[in-house]
Amino acid sequence: MDEQKKPGLRDRIIKEMTIDHLNALEKNFDLAKRFIRITKEGNVDILIRDKLNGKESIILYLVGKLYAKEAGFTEMESVANRELMEELGISEGSLLPWLKDLRDDNKIKQIKRERYTYHYVPINLVEKYLKTIEAKLNKSN
Repeated sequence: MDEQKKPGLRDRIIKEMTIDHLNALEKNFDLAKRFIRITKEGNVDILIRDKLNGKESIILYLVGKLYAKEAGFTEMESVANRELMEELGISEGSLLPWLKDLRDDNKIKQIKRERYTYHYVPINLVEKYLKTIEAKLNKSN
């Protein structure tokens, strides 16, 4: 009898409990498109930057990098400190404390390759961040 229940439970688990985080980019495409554009070089243009604080700009840039990787414009979804400073126009003195705060709050992840540090947004948090930014913009209007 237990043998007969297992396939049914297995099917229900697969159908009702399984999530596909890679689908987060497709699912949130229309929302992301309201806030960001990506270049063929793999950089991210934040359309609403004047309405965001520094940490939100970093998060949105990192979300955009996930889309750039998915489009094949870049090989990595992670971003070096130098790219963030150059693309967002943030000084190192501001960038490093913000990155530390974001890491400490588990909003972004860090990886080290050789002597360089890279940051990325876990794909399972994309929807949450985009909806948070959307709510902030709706509140300010």
